Amino acid sequence: MAAVNLGSAGEGRTDVAGGSVAGGTDAPGTPHRGRKPAPAASAPLAPGAIVPGATPAAQGGPEHVTEPTAYDAILLAGFGGPEGQDDVIPFLRNVTRGRGIPDERLEEVAHHYRHFGGVSPINEQNRRLKAALEAELASRGVDLPVIWGNRNWDPYLNDAVAEAKARGFTKLIAIATSAYSAYSSCRQYREDFADALADTELGGEIQIDKARQFFDHPGFVTPFVEGVRDGIAQLLADHPGLDRATEIEVLFATHSIPTADAAKSGPAERGFGEGGAYAAQHRAVAEVVMREAGIPDVPWQLVYQSRSGPPTQPWLVPDVNDAIAELPAAGRKAVVIVPLGFVSDHMEVMWDLDEEAMESAHEHGLAAVRVPTPGTHPAHVAGLVDLVLERVNGTPRAERPHVTELGPWYDVCRPGCCENARLGFKPALAGIAP
Repeated sequence: MAAVNLGSAGEGRTDVAGGSVAGGTDAPGTPHRGRKPAPAASAPLAPGAIVPGATPAAQGGPEHVTEPTAYDAILLAGFGGPEGQDDVIPFLRNVTRGRGIPDERLEEVAHHYRHFGGVSPINEQNRRLKAALEAELASRGVDLPVIWGNRNWDPYLNDAVAEAKARGFTKLIAIATSAYSAYSSCRQYREDFADALADTELGGEIQIDKARQFFDHPGFVTPFVEGVRDGIAQLLADHPGLDRATEIEVLFATHSIPTADAAKSGPAERGFGEGGAYAAQHRAVAEVVMREAGIPDVPWQLVYQSRSGPPTQPWLVPDVNDAIAELPAAGRKAVVIVPLGFVSDHMEVMWDLDEEAMESAHEHGLAAVRVPTPGTHPAHVAGLVDLVLERVNGTPRAERPHVTELGPWYDVCRPGCCENARLGFKPALAGIAP
């Protein structure tokens, strides 16, 4: 991707999951179809609370909430994505709002969407994810409706909050469709929750908690373990004589972000060093994947993709295409590309990896396979439901599954976590201010 950063968290769809609410007035709870809410001036804070917009169990800001909470519904929070050619530029305006980027520059990114008919590849993935979550909940006898809201396109998060109000739901547990800690993959979702409550004027009626970041939950990691194992096996089967330990490399790819934002990801007091929690989490998960896949002898590295912004602004490197270009000199003949930073096949997987990275591999004479994202893999879907039930049941920290030493991550984001280096702090839910 060139010129415009779309963030690192994926995209969405256009209709309200579970049915929409008819609009037409400005009464509290009325949805505003087709409009992203304005930034909130403040977030609702209950008397004695230190976490805005939270349920009573989370208002005091514990790292892990061990008091059970009777939620009314799950808020599946997506990035949003266009559903046709006419949607593409308005969608990109939403994504880049406040940055003054002219439409002609947005067209540089729009051609990726136009290649797919103006339809975001993530939309069908998210429809399937919602259905899979509902099926998993039903199989466990859990009566929690799933409401869908997106950050940048219909149904917007304010539509979802309005729907919750109309259906009598006041306590929501949100699942963000992004696994790691950084501004664009965690805090920005929390800011948008605050925007939605302000826009609907429901801050005094609806409370929103957020499930923990799930980068090291076994449900998220298992599909990658299987994918890497299968990818290596495929290369060895297709290319007899290929030496696994010296001629194959695994590239774990994730969205690049500005180094200044990366440095501010996660709680500062934990001292994650260069790349912050964002890079540390990816590295830790990659190590687990290689070990659990049974291929510790295969070389691997963490690489980044979809870098944008001005050339003078430092972003996390190496770029996936630059890394691929250097592999032949190291004696590599094949590469396994793992979209470790992504939950499903949104545009930056299908374009930046399936098109550009695969082309780079072929240009440099490398055999290449791309591992699937978790999507609706049963382990991933079950894991997301497990995250919700942790909060429903008040599961103690010691009983929460995690596969790295970094987790289990926090239920309530810590003070100053994942600040936007350019814009600073804005009102947000599900964390201790600022």
